[in-house]
Amino acid sequence: MKIWLDGELVDEANAKISVFDHGLLYGDGVFEGIRFYERRVFRLEEHIKRLYDSAKAILLKMPWSEQEVIDATLETIRANGLDNGYVRLVVTRGTGTLGLNPMLCETPSMFIIASTITLYPEENYKKGMALATCATRRPAPAALMPQVKSLNYLNNVMAKVEAIQAGALEGVMLNEQGYVAECTGDNLFIVKGGVVITPPVSDGALDGITRQVIIELAAENGIECVEKSVTRYDIFTCDECFLTGSAAEVIPVASLDGRTVGSGEPGPVTLKLIEAFHALTLKSGTPLD
Repeated sequence: MKIWLDGELVDEANAKISVFDHGLLYGDGVFEGIRFYERRVFRLEEHIKRLYDSAKAILLKMPWSEQEVIDATLETIRANGLDNGYVRLVVTRGTGTLGLNPMLCETPSMFIIASTITLYPEENYKKGMALATCATRRPAPAALMPQVKSLNYLNNVMAKVEAIQAGALEGVMLNEQGYVAECTGDNLFIVKGGVVITPPVSDGALDGITRQVIIELAAENGIECVEKSVTRYDIFTCDECFLTGSAAEVIPVASLDGRTVGSGEPGPVTLKLIEAFHALTLKSGTPLD
């Protein structure tokens, strides 16, 4: 495997960063996860724009232009000979000293990994997956803005552990007011009376790229979609539920906390949006050739 590291492609075994890198020491950095299908990178420009927004929010000055990052991403995929897969793009604060002061870091460091990914078993995409509510809450905006895709992911990791210990593959995270924010790595949607509903970003949801794609596809297919606060009760009593994410794509939900969601199987609205999503990914995106 070839890894893009600070301007050059290196073998996986040589893709190393310093133990004094603040991304490692303090989770000080940002990242993006991007899918590519049939040699087309899906929503590449949107992902890179969000990467720069995250960097700006934490005062991390990017030494590369957006076009240079786009070119590096495409170069990495090509170097690994992949037609379909997943890109993880990580920017750290760079090498510094022991101590929190980010101003002592020399220059940001970036690496890009292009590989394959299987987030959940195929069976879950066909039959739906089980969710569990996590005790760990989504950080409040005053603590860390939910829109920043930072390397400080311990909050999500611990929530994921809770979900797994409860026998689920994914967990629902609530905000401090008790409303659903999102899952540990995915956005959440429910369907009630034919209307698609998803928590607003103000409730702690990441403004996901795939989330926005589904909102667009719902409109194109004549399906009403609204953003409003969602509770656990709303999930318990909805007709359908599904999750979205760049890595997860679109995956139906069968249960939450032991309660069957809807019929317990993927519903018609979910299936229609999944079909529309897959069709879109195969005909749009930034070409590798």
